[in-house]
Parts: sequence; C-alpha cells; structure tokens
Amino acid sequence: MKKIAIIGAGSCGTALAIALARSREPHRLSLWVHGADVLASLRHCRENSIYLPGMPIPKEIAVTGDLGEALAGAEIVLGVMPSAHARAIYIALLPHLDARTATGTIFVSATKGLEHDSLARMSEVITEVIGREFTPRVATLSGPSFAREVARSDPTAVVIASEDLQVAAEIQREFSGSTLRLYTNDDIVGVELGGAVKNVIALAAGVCAGLGLGANTIAALITRGLSEMTRLAVALGGRRDTLAGLAGLGDLVLTATGGLSRNRSVGVELGKGRKLSEVLSHMRMVAEGVGTTSATMALARRHNVDMPITEQMYGVLNEGRAPSAAIRELMERRLTKE
Repeated sequence: MKKIAIIGAGSCGTALAIALARSREPHRLSLWVHGADVLASLRHCRENSIYLPGMPIPKEIAVTGDLGEALAGAEIVLGVMPSAHARAIYIALLPHLDARTATGTIFVSATKGLEHDSLARMSEVITEVIGREFTPRVATLSGPSFAREVARSDPTAVVIASEDLQVAAEIQREFSGSTLRLYTNDDIVGVELGGAVKNVIALAAGVCAGLGLGANTIAALITRGLSEMTRLAVALGGRRDTLAGLAGLGDLVLTATGGLSRNRSVGVELGKGRKLSEVLSHMRMVAEGVGTTSATMALARRHNVDMPITEQMYGVLNEGRAPSAAIRELMERRLTKE
C-alpha cells in the first residue's frame, strides 16, 4: 500500500485527496495544509469549510500542517499549490525527503500555471529544485476537472503526462477509480501549457460574458483561443494532438464556459467594468490566469508566437485597456486565413 502526500489543501488538493480515497488501489493518504484556519476546519469538522464546503473528508486521510509528517514514507508527492508558491514549497519540502528512497519518489504536479519570473512550467520547477539532491521522477496531472465535481464523484477524465511513460502508467494505475479516469501521455510540455494557457482564454471568455456578448462570440473566442494555445505549445516542443485532447480543448471548454470557473468569473467582473484589484480583493482562492497571462505573453514574445487574444487580455489586466476596446481591436485586426 503506497503512501501519497498531497501538498496543498485548497479546493483542488482537497478534492483530489477525496478522490484518491476512492481509487481502485488502497493508499495511505496525507494532506498537508498551510493555513491554520483551514487546518482547524479539516481536523475538527472533517470538512474544508473555507475552500470546499459541504464535502466530507474521509477518515483515512491524515491531515497535517507539518511537511515532514506529510512526506514521511511517501512514494508519491502530489503538488496542488498555486504556481506563485510552488518553488518555495518544493524548496521547503526538499530537506524532508529521505535520500535513500527519494530517487524512487514520483512527483506529480496538478498546478495549472506558469512561474511568473522564470516563465517555467511546474515540472521544470520541480526538476530544478529537487534535482539539487537527486534526479526526480516527474509527472503532470491536468484536464477538465472542477474540484467540487471531482469531490462529489461526478465522472471525470484527465491526463497524466510524463516523459517516462512507465511513470505515467504507474500514476494512472494508482489514481484511477470508478469516478476518476486517467489517460497517459508523454507530451508533458503540451499538457502543462494547455492547463496553464486555457486560464488566460477563460478570462477573456468571462470578459465577453460580462460585456453581454452572446454564443457567437464565445464560440469564436474558444476556437481561436485553442489556436493560440496550440501555436505556443508547438513552438515549445509540444504536440498539436495533445492540445486537441482533454488537457487542451477539454479543459478550455470547461474553464471558459463553466459556472465554477474562477478565471471566467474574474473575467465576467472585468467585463462589467470592475477593477482587477477590486475583484481580487474579494477572492481567497487563486485565479491562475491573472498571473499566467503575463508569463504567457512573455513566452509568446520570446518565441515569436502570435497570440492576439492573450495580448488583449494582457492589456486589460496590466495596461488599463477597456474590455470593449480589446474586443474591437481583435475584430479589426488584419484579415487572414484560418
């Protein structure tokens, strides 16, 4: 029976812990919690009343605020933290890894974002940080998966990607259950970029909804947004077929249209005329697309990739561009072929 340490108890980390308690393979599960109020809720109420209220935490999940306790004996480490905190958390957990067994540990990232300063994908952050001591086995989990729906046992299909397909197959076997189905993929670049950049397009979809625009606009935005995601992924070594699958199109459709999407919700408020600072001040959960927009724009410029929707979204978030003006500029761009 393998031990899985889930690092991060936001809505997604909590939901994945609940789902893993239902997987086909039995596990020892530990859930590491950063915030004292979340830890108290999980311990005393067996519920994450702050990030995922109404979803009971199975008794077999050990909840702790101690990284060493969470990681002790863990053969799989599942990182589910905001991208802005990922590097610091992986640095913090490094001293708690047992060097005698750590070379066999699999690090699975479920964080859908890019590091702002370095523009690194999360698997690159893990490899860089953990690689200071040993060569880690790394995989990425991504795909259309709202946390609340995962926790309540709605059938969900996601992708587990690793350059080592044996690693992907092992996680597929360990994580899959009657309500969570994993597909393997060796295109970790495409899977990670799909999971990150779809949040940028979801922000734009929310802006359109906030402006009162209809289905024609949203359909066009999703389709052209997928083209942008694909161009960037291919430029960085990913594959087109990956972006046409669950980690690309699937996650994009979910996040750009679903009512549970934090990124879409932020975009809706921006479309209604609210300031970004005001919108974020009322949110405790992270909308990854806000920070990822700048990183995506920087990657696009570095690799000379045309990403007009991302560029307009960057202008709305960082340059005070009016959402209506951003839409107009997109429509009035130079005419071209599809």
